[in-house]
Amino acid sequence: MTDVADVLATALPADQILTGADIKDDYSHDEALTAAPIVPAAVAIPTSTEEVAAILRVAAEHGIPVTARGSGTGMSGACNPVSGGIVVSFERMNHILEIDTENFTATVEPGVQLDQLDAVLAPMGMVYPVYPGEYSASLGGNVNTNAGGMRAVKYGVTRHHVIGLEAVLPGGDVITTGGKIVKVSTGYDLTQLIIGSEGTLALVTKVVLKLYPRAKHGATVLAPFGTLDEVTRAIPKIVASGVGPLILEYIDMLTMAAATAFVGLDLGIPQEIRDTALAYLVVGLENMHDDRIEQDVEALSEQLFELGAVDVYVLPPAAAASLIDAREKAFWVAKANGADDIVDIVVPRAAVTEFMEKVGEIAATHSAWIAGCGHAGDGNVHMAVFQKDDAIRSQVMHDLFALAMALGGAISGEHGLGTEKKKYFLELEDPTKIELMRRIKAAFDPTGVLNPGTIFD
Repeated sequence: MTDVADVLATALPADQILTGADIKDDYSHDEALTAAPIVPAAVAIPTSTEEVAAILRVAAEHGIPVTARGSGTGMSGACNPVSGGIVVSFERMNHILEIDTENFTATVEPGVQLDQLDAVLAPMGMVYPVYPGEYSASLGGNVNTNAGGMRAVKYGVTRHHVIGLEAVLPGGDVITTGGKIVKVSTGYDLTQLIIGSEGTLALVTKVVLKLYPRAKHGATVLAPFGTLDEVTRAIPKIVASGVGPLILEYIDMLTMAAATAFVGLDLGIPQEIRDTALAYLVVGLENMHDDRIEQDVEALSEQLFELGAVDVYVLPPAAAASLIDAREKAFWVAKANGADDIVDIVVPRAAVTEFMEKVGEIAATHSAWIAGCGHAGDGNVHMAVFQKDDAIRSQVMHDLFALAMALGGAISGEHGLGTEKKKYFLELEDPTKIELMRRIKAAFDPTGVLNPGTIFD
């Protein structure tokens, strides 16, 4: 059998290769609830594109599986290694290479974290607007999963802001796609093909991002509603109102109570309102001008009352930040409370109401408990599924995904398929599309060494 460490020694210095007891537990898994940790044969820690290319050349030559890893914050098992394989950790390729203030772009290595980039951009009055909730997430991981987050209702997701890539193909060839250009119509768009491919086509070594002016003023409005149905029906109307929300989130009663308790947050909502509110809508606004924010908050508050809100609260900045933090920790709350699986289904915004109605029916049919919150403004519904029986839970998941697809949606809005959702994808997706994707995979990775078992068997 091939000794993986010996193979890697031809590509990297010894201090950039971990084996045996030196491989920390973190390298064996991401945050997926259902994926078993796997210790790889070795962890390779490159510091340059050239070293990544060298790793992939020897891996392809010897048929050794390779799994890319950023910060490990994924939730679908996409960076869980293959037994006997190599994990390529980008922890040392974490440099911001350039901030171009004239073209409003940033060029970064894949190990750069969102909070790291934001700390550099904030004093410059600029922002990279994609924040999927976990600020320690890496840009490489975001590219691999096409990460979204709460700001997607206004700014879109990762693929809307990545305009160029440098990537290494499995044989070690290096390609550059796109660049500091906002549009291109020259052949196939390889940048967009690699985004969201979960490390199955190429390893990204540089990313060119679009930047935006940072808004100087913001406000957060919290509106409790008597029913979740009222919340979901209000969403299209708020979007159509013209206030241009930065954030438009729904949180059900149970998740709100658990999440705020998890971070120790008391929003000061009277008990009688908490007793009657079954769901909450969180609306974030931003603007370059303070007076316009005030006008938008006033107009939004009036509209929320008209749409059936029990009350409307304009939160102080500290409370607003804490609430957003609590919402972003919803996964950890679900995990701490024993959730058995999570979904990040996406449906057309106008179909959220019908989807949520039928979620209740699916839960009741299978004696499951399903709770959650979501990016209501873009139809991305996040839910925790509580059902200990593996077979029953699998049917619950299947029914949820089938429902979403029947409504014109998809299995994953931003977490990806990884190893943990691929089964449902292969069962429910159009076989012609799956076969086409397999051929694309084969064109990029003919020896099948990149992240085998992710997306496809």
